[in-house]
Amino acid sequence: MPFRPRTAAAGAALAVAAVLLCPAEAEAGPPAAARAGPPTAAAPGWSAAPTGAARTAFYLEGPPGAALTDRLAVRNPTGRPLTVRLAGDGGVDGWLAFGTPEVTVPPRTQASVPFTVTVPDTAAPGGRPGGLTVTGTTPGARTRIPIRLRVTGPALSALTVEQVSVTRRGSAALIHYTLVNRGNTALRPRLEVRADGLFGPLLRRPVRTLPDVLPPGARADRTETWPDPPALDAVDVRLTATVAAGARDSATARYTAAPWGAGVALLLLAAGGGGWAVMRRRRRAGREGRADGDAPDRPGPQPTDGTRRTSATTSGRETSGIEGTKEAQGTQGTQGAQGNASTAVAPAADAPKANGAKANRAKAPAGETVRGTATRGTATRGATDTTTVARTGSGVRG
Repeated sequence: MPFRPRTAAAGAALAVAAVLLCPAEAEAGPPAAARAGPPTAAAPGWSAAPTGAARTAFYLEGPPGAALTDRLAVRNPTGRPLTVRLAGDGGVDGWLAFGTPEVTVPPRTQASVPFTVTVPDTAAPGGRPGGLTVTGTTPGARTRIPIRLRVTGPALSALTVEQVSVTRRGSAALIHYTLVNRGNTALRPRLEVRADGLFGPLLRRPVRTLPDVLPPGARADRTETWPDPPALDAVDVRLTATVAAGARDSATARYTAAPWGAGVALLLLAAGGGGWAVMRRRRRAGREGRADGDAPDRPGPQPTDGTRRTSATTSGRETSGIEGTKEAQGTQGTQGAQGNASTAVAPAADAPKANGAKANRAKAPAGETVRGTATRGTATRGATDTTTVARTGSGVRG
């Protein structure tokens, strides 16, 4: 192919024109893209931190009842005023106080904001982590600064196990209990479960750490599941709680396992035994009463014929003695009068008669005199005396 100078010159001219035009289009491209894109949001430009050098948190320490103070630095480098809101959270929420909960910082200014943490008198010794939150007026602008508060004082660890009970649920049993932190420090309890029946141990669960952390004064209601309790037994369930600081407590609950049918059978057996005992006692009392009613009277000593005669004779003599006493009194009075008269008229003639009367009196039967004397009644003595007087009188008359 022959060389044509005119065609080569035209191609070179086109190549140079293309090179010169491409850089101009590349430089003009970015400004057009920049003008077409959306504007970028500006950063807030403010910050908040504890006052002082290189502090990233507030560190406070004091006993119960103390008022602890510190300062917060808020920096506003922008050209317009900045308003922020202050609040506390965590363990110091409610203990943190500000002069005003909302602060306005002028442009290109740093403000120092004081605050106070008041520890209650009943606060337990130990750490109380919390935080101070600073929220700006711009949406999403928020900063949190940690507060490390430590309450000083003697630590007391005390834990109790309360309200232990066992209930049946289907084929399993539930052990209910309550753990109470009676001390002034936070506790992480450990628990041991034991169950013993009438014939030996039934359940053994070694000591394990519970997932709950109990703050001072807190209570936790918990439940342990016993999957295979006995069907018929009297069980003592014992729970023992311990903590690392040395506190320890235990509580026991009694659980009686008995199926419904066995319980009814025992109840009926007890009722039947009681009824049988009552009926037996009544029958025994009835037999004793009939035996006492049918028994004949015991015979006493029967009087003999001689005793009857003696009694009759004695009674007759007593009666005769009473009547004789009356007659003798009248006769004696009459004879006394006659005797006095006879004595005055005939002095010595009656002396033998008197001696005879004395002799007759001495010859009176001894049996009659002994009988009269042995009887202690007044009538008997009177009868004896009357008999003697009557016989004496008869002797005088004779």
